[in-house]
Amino acid sequence: MTNQGLVKDAILLLSDGTYFKGQAAGAIGTTMGELCFNTGMTGYQEIFTDPSYFGQLVVLTNVHVGNYGTKVAENESSDMKISGLICRDFNIKYSRIKGDTDIQTYYEDQKMVGIQKVDTRAIVRHIRSKGAMNAIISSEISDIQELKAKLDKAPNMAGLELASKVSTKEPYYFGDENASYKVAVLDIGVKKSILKCLANQDIYIKVFPHLTSFEEMSAWDPDGYFISNGPGDPEPMKVETNTAKEILKADKPLFGICLGHQILAQAVGVTTYKLNTGHRGINHPIKNLKTGKSEITSQNHGFGVETESVRSKEDVIEVTHINLNDGTIEGIKIKGKPAFSVQYHPEASPGPHDSRYLFEDFKNLIVQHK
Repeated sequence: MTNQGLVKDAILLLSDGTYFKGQAAGAIGTTMGELCFNTGMTGYQEIFTDPSYFGQLVVLTNVHVGNYGTKVAENESSDMKISGLICRDFNIKYSRIKGDTDIQTYYEDQKMVGIQKVDTRAIVRHIRSKGAMNAIISSEISDIQELKAKLDKAPNMAGLELASKVSTKEPYYFGDENASYKVAVLDIGVKKSILKCLANQDIYIKVFPHLTSFEEMSAWDPDGYFISNGPGDPEPMKVETNTAKEILKADKPLFGICLGHQILAQAVGVTTYKLNTGHRGINHPIKNLKTGKSEITSQNHGFGVETESVRSKEDVIEVTHINLNDGTIEGIKIKGKPAFSVQYHPEASPGPHDSRYLFEDFKNLIVQHK
């Protein structure tokens, strides 16, 4: 149902009973998921279409959302992957001359529900205090008890496997087929900008569905392997973790980002855990322990690798990067293997490009082992 030009009430109800009243943004309807927040000042369209956000209601802390419109070229996947949006001001009028459409039209075309005119600062402070929780947005139901009954049916993110919801169903190719190197990508929610960064390193890519075996990927005879970002809890992803184990056994170059980082860690016996609120934004400082330099990074994850578990594997794992805000592990290298991973997003779409050197590091690793 359209909401263009209308002012319609909407409600955001959290699973602990807290609720906020606002106005509808996007399509009229009801949606629910895990509540999370992103502190970035720009890049809202990349956030909407990032598969890592599947199943989540996203609070954007920047006041103005939609002020520069939308553009098809800035999508990170084929369509929006968030479950819904919470923001302060949903700006239908936009300033960018080369924008394709306004945000309201964009949301209505994809039947995406949101809420605006709420105190996003209060919502974020509540989440930081109470931890991530499920929530429901509705611009068609005003009864709190009815909304609570619906919300009670929402699954918890912990233990939830979601890669199957966003992974490609069939293999496909990306980049220049005449490139010098070939990389097989295990798609557990890959962003288009990651594929672009790999292709920019003179790499031809074949993207495989999430349950593809190492044997099937290796039949393409790639020079290296990549495990992508993605949504959900890594713990139930046994098949993907076993695939990572097989890649390690074969001594093939391997690079993992975000969920791929967690999968690589699990492949060598490290346990993962759910963060209280997650790390989501484009200004998170990390320290490169090899260079001693700090990097400002783009991040989007609700799970991480357990520090004590990593320390118990010091004979297997070298920690390469740490988060300067909370000390969590942000990068690892597998000792004696051409394999490494980072928890953050070096493709940085959106965000700073401090860490894009990692794609070149991966190519150099491939060159050394080709």
